[in-house]
Amino acid sequence: MLMAHPAVLKNLIEQYETLRVLRAEEAGEDVRRRMDDIAYTLCVATGTGDIDAALVAARHRLPGARVEDDSLLSA
Repeated sequence: MLMAHPAVLKNLIEQYETLRVLRAEEAGEDVRRRMDDIAYTLCVATGTGDIDAALVAARHRLPGARVEDDSLLSA
């Protein structure tokens, strides 16, 4: 499996979290569609099947990720 560069993962995480806040404030179609696109990209980039697992896996690959975070990946 190809691994996404940590900078790409960091950017995707930041975009997703920003859109999550926007969606909470205004559930517009454009925001939802962009969120879905980023969620899909994160899942593909991390080899996971859902956004929660993708976020955990992506954060794990960022510089400074803690070793004890491994327990979250196997859950």
